Amino acid sequence: MTATQIPRTPRAPRTAVTAAVALLLAVALTVPTAHADPPGVTEDSNPPVRIDPNDPDLRMVQGAKLAPSKVLNIKSIVETDDGSERRQDTNDNVTFSLQAEVLFGKDSAKLTPDALSRISTIATEVRKQNATSLRVFGFTDNLGSASHGLVLSKQRANAVQQELAKDLGSSVGFQIRGYGEQYPIADNSTEEGRKKNRRVEVSFPRTS
Repeated sequence: MTATQIPRTPRAPRTAVTAAVALLLAVALTVPTAHADPPGVTEDSNPPVRIDPNDPDLRMVQGAKLAPSKVLNIKSIVETDDGSERRQDTNDNVTFSLQAEVLFGKDSAKLTPDALSRISTIATEVRKQNATSLRVFGFTDNLGSASHGLVLSKQRANAVQQELAKDLGSSVGFQIRGYGEQYPIADNSTEEGRKKNRRVEVSFPRTS
């Protein structure tokens, strides 16, 4: 009894395989590959092509129209190395966020000497922007009761507002809020996160 013979697929000659691989490599080398430009670098520095909505070659769904052009709201954030102070700029607003540790003692609404210089810096920027309306909002972490957090955050917002008013005079109006543990910006399950959440924010419209 003999074993069944399985027909074997004939192999292509080695020279034919080598030629095919060489051809594929040649094609690959001639096809431009997609790549990401470094930040701030583009392949073409020319301005974008203006789109004519009435161009017959522009294929759109019947009845559709191009949306009006608009300026995107660009956000810039600058933060100190230790995260104690943060400035956020958009096209419309400037917002300063100061951690409670650099403004107050523990569970206190009394400003520290270091706080005065930081608040003075904010007042300088308010004058530079010719702002006449400021929002001063206080926030806490989620330790302790929610009612205590609301009271403390409002007291701290009041303290910052009063110092700003001394520097800016009566020509500036204020909105003052104490939000307690609402609107956290970090994880309250860690001390690092709670430290970021204990803060006072001062924001005002951008005019320049």
